Amino acid sequence: MKKTIIWIASVIGMGAVMALVFDAVTKPNEIRKINVDGQCLTSVPKDRTAITLRVTTLDKNAATSMKMATEKISAITDYLKTIDVKMQTTEFNSYEKTEWNHDLQKSIDLGIETRIAIEVSASDPGLIEHVLNKYAGVENVFTENLRMFTSSEALKPALEKCLGIAVEDARVRANALVSTNGLSAGKLISVSYNNVSYNERPYANYRLMGAKMESADAAIDTGGTLIGKDTEITVNVSATFEIK
Repeated sequence: MKKTIIWIASVIGMGAVMALVFDAVTKPNEIRKINVDGQCLTSVPKDRTAITLRVTTLDKNAATSMKMATEKISAITDYLKTIDVKMQTTEFNSYEKTEWNHDLQKSIDLGIETRIAIEVSASDPGLIEHVLNKYAGVENVFTENLRMFTSSEALKPALEKCLGIAVEDARVRANALVSTNGLSAGKLISVSYNNVSYNERPYANYRLMGAKMESADAAIDTGGTLIGKDTEITVNVSATFEIK
């Protein structure tokens, strides 16, 4: 009886050992990984100049106010179509305008004000200067938000390149962490983009092109040249590499 029990126990023990050996042979080794952050900082020149033209009309009659504004903006857009600029409507609003009367201590109805604004941009700053000068001082037309910016066509390739640099920066950091053990970062397993930001500074409001005016975004020298600072791009990634 004792021999039988010993024999059964031996068979069970041998089976357990064989199972462990089989599992070790068939189960793939777990991949060692490391996750690190990477960053890229770059800048792209601003390749377009823009100005906003705003038409503002006021009349006691709403229909008259609207008609005056639409006729004025139509005349402007008809002219802009003849030169090499892009334009888009940024505001179309009509509302009752009031003003506080200190003597009467109450709000006075001034009429219906209509505001229509279009942004005009061009690759040639001289065209925007021409538009600025053409409409400076024109009744019911106001120029504002003169600025330089980087177009999406220029941003896209720079952004794609910066993403690759951020991943390589993460690889360098990963190698620095594991190299002390004689290891290195191998195949890229996954990557996520934590943050992509553009340093877009506030617009600058200029009335004329000829005087010297400065802002964080751009400056106009005494010769009438608009100087824009480059658009700064920051890309942060989180990358996972195989350790080999």
